[in-house]
Amino acid sequence: MRRSWQDGERVLRTPNGPVPLRVAASYRARTRGLLGSDGITGALLLTPASSIHTVRMRFAIDVAYLDRRLRVLAVRTMPPGRVGRPRLRARHVLEAEAGAMAGWGVVRGAVLAVD
Repeated sequence: MRRSWQDGERVLRTPNGPVPLRVAASYRARTRGLLGSDGITGALLLTPASSIHTVRMRFAIDVAYLDRRLRVLAVRTMPPGRVGRPRLRARHVLEAEAGAMAGWGVVRGAVLAVD
């Protein structure tokens, strides 16, 4: 199933329940990301994206690299000031405050859904 992504508010379905989600699909929204914010409630989905950076960010984040079917390829915690390596099969990148993804059950191999 091919999905047309648009910026906006959604709900992320994780193995441990629903999570508020903000989608950043436009170039402007992806470029802004979490820069300038002091935290996030829920998660941010960057699409399309295969890598991210935390340069000029104010807090550490969890990063999940997702394939086209929203299957988790890898999960990493990144402190501010880092540049992540691109993931070969990644189509989306999910960001949240450090430690949040473990509580949501977002681990390698998990399949997520967006409503």
